[in-house]
Amino acid sequence: MKQLYLDLGMGAAGDMLTAALLELCPHKDGIIKKLNSLNIPGVHYEREIMKKSAICGTHMHVIVNGSEEECGHEHEEGHHEHSHHHHISMSDIGEIVSKLNTSEKIKKQILDVYNIIADAESRVHGEPVSQIHFHEVGTLDALADVCGCALLMYLITPEKVFASPLHVGSGFVKCAHGILPVPAPATAELLKGIPFYTGSIKGELLTPTGAAILRHYVEGFEEMPVMTLEHI
Repeated sequence: MKQLYLDLGMGAAGDMLTAALLELCPHKDGIIKKLNSLNIPGVHYEREIMKKSAICGTHMHVIVNGSEEECGHEHEEGHHEHSHHHHISMSDIGEIVSKLNTSEKIKKQILDVYNIIADAESRVHGEPVSQIHFHEVGTLDALADVCGCALLMYLITPEKVFASPLHVGSGFVKCAHGILPVPAPATAELLKGIPFYTGSIKGELLTPTGAAILRHYVEGFEEMPVMTLEHI
């Protein structure tokens, strides 16, 4: 049985999950071409091989309209109407996804994850899903991560997906609504029913995008089962 196990001892963000899944695949450059052929408006994927502590790994860059979004809290924007930035609604997300150059099955996976995100935001802000709006650049960056994971999961086709309990970090995170505790409200909503811990590392290790992707795909959060490794 092909099982996928995600070790989340340092949390998860959408780009981290995309990079980890890409490392399981042969013909990585071809997959990057597939990602860029999705035609997400203004979005371009780039893969970089990086070395940290003498260990090689993949870093995924998502370029939105020519610039890269800073790491941070993608979704705690809610219906923040006084911002000068453009905002995107769930209906906008649906329209973008409907025009993607991919199969209906992958489109459904993308929308399922985004509906999980919008649901959490709706509960946090006390607004119906139709009234939830996201900051444009951050949302396209996050949408690129959700699309990347959906395509890669489809290509890898694991029969089961498991993960470790989630390390979410600790302390506080700065976002559109000010300084919020870790896990921030939307992330906490997404964590309901999932085992997680804070630990001693200060900062946000789990983003809302990462939490929503995991909530959608992972069947169980537990210690690593007995496995025979094929790919890492």
